[in-house]
Amino acid sequence: MTRNENDLILRPIAGRAELDLFNRMPYVLNPELAGDLEAGRRRPEWMWIALRGDHLIARAAWWGRAGDDTPLVLDILDVEDNAQNAGVRLLETALAAIVPPGTPRPEYSRFLPADWRDHAETRRAVEDLIAILESTGAKLFAERLRLEWRPGTPVPAPTGRLSFRPVRDDGELIDLMALVLDGTLDAHGRDDLTRMPARDAARAHYDGELARYTSPRDWWRIATLPDGTAAGFVIAARNDYNPVIAYVGVLPAQRGRGYIDEILAEGTRVLAAQDVPRIRAATDMANIPMANAFARAGYVTFERQLTMTW
Repeated sequence: MTRNENDLILRPIAGRAELDLFNRMPYVLNPELAGDLEAGRRRPEWMWIALRGDHLIARAAWWGRAGDDTPLVLDILDVEDNAQNAGVRLLETALAAIVPPGTPRPEYSRFLPADWRDHAETRRAVEDLIAILESTGAKLFAERLRLEWRPGTPVPAPTGRLSFRPVRDDGELIDLMALVLDGTLDAHGRDDLTRMPARDAARAHYDGELARYTSPRDWWRIATLPDGTAAGFVIAARNDYNPVIAYVGVLPAQRGRGYIDEILAEGTRVLAAQDVPRIRAATDMANIPMANAFARAGYVTFERQLTMTW
């Protein structure tokens, strides 16, 4: 615990008993925190608060995979109006305690209303958070559309131009993922390619996310042309919270033929057959072709996601 001027106390929460205190500030992730703590995706030492007396001034929390020693993302940062300095102090103090020296800081992620720029109060609150993060050295990385397909939305019938089969093995999928990175408009993919070869980036994505899904692998589909040549793929899955289109792509040699619509429809069809309450997906705002494909498939933007990195 640390104390600074004006008797501001900075500390992690004292276990689940203080979850109600942490949740005094509203945010869309609040209902998930108890389950995350139980599953090990969050730890009390990753959930920090700034208090003046018993009044919550600011809070910050990190999320990680169960069993990992360090978190993957800072996904909660809330600060009272006119308490930006307290937010900066809390963030810097918590980062020093959570992130080992010499280790990159986890990226920051924030879910926002789809129309957050259209409302002055919401926009000001977001800009205040951005300023707090920038004062600690963070920079805006990307803004993403969070998308949702809802039951009852029509799914186009197969056209017959493509066939679909299961993924044979992880090597086949990683090879295709590496090819799809050529010309990618995804900010994370482009950033990966500045630091490593395409296949290494594909392997890291596979090991870090896709391989961890416990939903059936036979939901994963390779799209093929009549001669058996791969045209693309779609990874339909269920993460810890929702059914998702985890990854969808068209190989560079097959782009410009409208195959993305058929491949996305196949992934949607696979999940819809499981009688799911929703299907979630996301894509960068800058990836206009992919955003348009989701819109054509009936996915609606229900939120946006702001990402910042150090």
